[in-house]
Amino acid sequence: MLAPREIDEYLLPTERRVIRVRQHWAVMFRHIWQTGLFVLVVVGLEQLLDRPGTDPVLDVVVDNLAFYLVLVAVLRYTALSILWWIERIVITDKRVMIAQGIIVHNVGMMPLGKVTDLTFQRSLSGRMLGYGTMVVESAGQIQALNRIDYMPRPEEIYEALSELVFGEKGKTRATGMLAKPRWRR
Repeated sequence: MLAPREIDEYLLPTERRVIRVRQHWAVMFRHIWQTGLFVLVVVGLEQLLDRPGTDPVLDVVVDNLAFYLVLVAVLRYTALSILWWIERIVITDKRVMIAQGIIVHNVGMMPLGKVTDLTFQRSLSGRMLGYGTMVVESAGQIQALNRIDYMPRPEEIYEALSELVFGEKGKTRATGMLAKPRWRR
């Protein structure tokens, strides 16, 4: 049997989903920049090596090599975009979960009961574009989800998570915040 495609299928029947988001789109800037720079360098080198009067066989080899290098760069960017699109961050009333991967599906989670400290960080670019970093600490242990970068709408998520972790049990107003209605097959 294949692993569930949706992270909601990992939720327990007694869990209430509060937040479901993916990382902010700004996380893709680095990949866009790397791919663009690589393509420019390959095309520039191809133009530099493609001089009149050189061996035509060498020209064909250089052209084909440049084409395949650019193709690999574009395919890499496409795969990274798909991974970004698939990754989900889910916060329920009982735990924080991250689901990642296409072929190998990884689901990391941390129970809210283990959270002892919650830190919210925002850089200048994060303030301008609307993302931040959430640092979740537990009783002296390094957890799989101790740092979540490029969190969209970080103030709302920070308030909802703080209320879930440190508020009165069963009396949080964060229920349903940022989350679409949950469905099951």
